Amino acid sequence: QVQLVESGGGLVQPGGSLRLSCAASGSISSFAAMGWYRQAPGKQREFVARFTSDGKTDYTDSVKGRFTISRDNAKNTVTLQMNSLEPEDTAVYYCYVRKSTFLAVDYWGQGTQVTVHS
Repeated sequence: QVQLVESGGGLVQPGGSLRLSCAASGSISSFAAMGWYRQAPGKQREFVARFTSDGKTDYTDSVKGRFTISRDNAKNTVTLQMNSLEPEDTAVYYCYVRKSTFLAVDYWGQGTQVTVHS
């Protein structure tokens, strides 16, 4: 079992920045994938960004060039730096981990609210 603790959400004006962090109980370098989804009210959960075990990153098109995911293996933490935030980015952001490429079992954090509003 993996425990995930998210932090960094809050209220920011359009064009502003936030940094989300997710600390995992375990060595994140051993995970098949680790990253972020988000869910806005009335919407489906949407993939945002991830690290895969080979060190590659992946982003949904709407955040490319604005969001950057990074990893600190020593601290077992992934960070999502969000710049040029837009009202459409408003959502609850969830950290997730897939431990194994061969088992489709994911672990999720509690979520952190990001609100982009004037």
